[in-house]
Amino acid sequence: MSDSWWVIVMPLIISVVALVVPGIAVLAAGWGVRRLRILTLAPVVSIAILAVAAIAAPLAGLAWSILPVAIVTVVAAAAAFGLRRWVGRETEAPTSGRTALWGSLSLIGAGVVIALQLAWVFGGPAHISQTFDAIVHLNTVAFAVDTGDASAFHIGLTSDIGFYPNGWHTVAALAAQVTGASVPVAVNAANIALAAVAWPMSVVALSTVLLSERTAVVVSAAALSTGFGAFPLLLMFFGVLYPNAMGYAVLPGGVAVVVHLLRATGSAARVRAAVLLLVAAAGVGLAHPNAFLSMAALGAGIAVVELVGRAVRHPSRRRWMSTTAILLALFVVLGVLWRVMRTNAEMSIWAPWQTTARAVGEALLLSPGGYTITLTVSVMIAVGVFAIVRRPRLLVVAAPMAVATVLFVVASGTAGGNALREFLTNPWYNDSYRLAALLPAAGIPVAVLGAVTIADAVARVLARARAGRVLRVAVAGVGVLAVFSVGVSPNILRTAADARGAYALDATSPLLTSNEEALLERLPETTPADAVIAGSPWTGASLAYAIGDREVLRKHVFGAIGTDEEYLDNRLSAIDSDPRVCEVVDRLGVDYVLDFGAQNVWNNPGVGLERQGLYNLSPSEHLVLVDSEGPSARLFKIEGC
Repeated sequence: MSDSWWVIVMPLIISVVALVVPGIAVLAAGWGVRRLRILTLAPVVSIAILAVAAIAAPLAGLAWSILPVAIVTVVAAAAAFGLRRWVGRETEAPTSGRTALWGSLSLIGAGVVIALQLAWVFGGPAHISQTFDAIVHLNTVAFAVDTGDASAFHIGLTSDIGFYPNGWHTVAALAAQVTGASVPVAVNAANIALAAVAWPMSVVALSTVLLSERTAVVVSAAALSTGFGAFPLLLMFFGVLYPNAMGYAVLPGGVAVVVHLLRATGSAARVRAAVLLLVAAAGVGLAHPNAFLSMAALGAGIAVVELVGRAVRHPSRRRWMSTTAILLALFVVLGVLWRVMRTNAEMSIWAPWQTTARAVGEALLLSPGGYTITLTVSVMIAVGVFAIVRRPRLLVVAAPMAVATVLFVVASGTAGGNALREFLTNPWYNDSYRLAALLPAAGIPVAVLGAVTIADAVARVLARARAGRVLRVAVAGVGVLAVFSVGVSPNILRTAADARGAYALDATSPLLTSNEEALLERLPETTPADAVIAGSPWTGASLAYAIGDREVLRKHVFGAIGTDEEYLDNRLSAIDSDPRVCEVVDRLGVDYVLDFGAQNVWNNPGVGLERQGLYNLSPSEHLVLVDSEGPSARLFKIEGC
């Protein structure tokens, strides 16, 4: 497999186009192109279009490709234009040319920084995450391409799930389908696109709607999106939680739409915002349910502060009654969501990380997991909090951070079995990692407020000193570099180093060693196109589907296992002495078996024992060695059955 990064260019372009163009088309048709804080919502709208197009395509007899995306985009844009004509135009002032220019340059700069971070983490364009969930995600992308169906009602068949959020898979599958790139390359391209494009745009969308479209807000928001190991890097190597990463990448955009609705004035603006909220909720939810619940939680925090603040500033009996009614309805909806989206006991067993006090400190400094804090970020957060204390009207900026802090502290800093912990964080599997990754999305606006407050203070000092234009430009340049320096901070470097280890490809990699990958890449030459291959998914053998383009008996560790497959897993090694094995082989249609030894993705000798008949096979009359690489990567053909 090529190690040249050129192979990722076209899949990356397709991924970026998929994440941006459909959303911009719809937003331009319905809202125009004059406001940056609207256009930066493009990724969350695009994900909704992609996910819906993938669901609708098989119903219309279409294979997954650019065509169904284009059709749904045109239909959605026409509907948005019709809505615009029906409810009337909004009169909000456009973004200034200066802010649009510097905002665009800052987003490009942030994208480059994050892309370089991830390129270093991946180590190669086709390196896979050596983690448990990588098995199903890579095979699911291959399944979508192979079957031409990326519907949320279809892709879960790789692990016997009837409905699986398909937002992330649509992008990776589209990148592979359009360019012909390998699944690992397409997956890495999709991840770079969501982290380097969708995430900074969404951060800018939330920061500008909470604060303003000032140049300082846009530039600092884009820059700060590069500076947190908790996201997107953390979810790129823990799990690996690619769909969750997609949901969190567009989460700030979804929360931004909540603010748009709360601050809309006039029926036209309210109708537009309400429709946009439904689209954003679909985009976030079809990326991952956890992200949708996070959007509900953070949005609710903003709604409470915003509505109560208005009632306090402009008190009247009618306003307080309406505010109370709205908040009661909101809490009922949240209660239903928390009830419906609870996870079972087997999936929510994650234990806390630390003490409550330490959890609070990590949350407030946006540096969870014991990673080194970034002094620049800490100063910005402190100044942002100070600005909020001085101007309580800005309390809404801190509302998302307060909600995310509570969730993270409860999950990571309170004892397992705690009733409050089980109630609040069960929908996130009581998983501190998922809630740690939520902190940057919620906390960046506070840091942006701090950056803008510092910039304003410096500007006042320069004005009093009657500084010349050259000095002012120089100071501004230093300020921009200081904010962008968070992209190479100790917090980022430490997290990136840990993440890079999860993508290392060598002779000791836990999921797929370099020898095993080489063997899988030769499958198109060593096996016929219609071959069906058995092998333990715990060892990476099932990646013969995503990497070797061959059908496998089992695409994921989980899923229902029939009697025949269970027998084969336990008794294949006894094929020469047990006639029933051949009978099972014939019924299952298995032609080959991959033996990667007992080494498994968790480096735990206690897992995968239910498939002990697939390990340490010996060449025999029925098991003919076809190919091997190194001491433990072997391909056998089953003969004589």
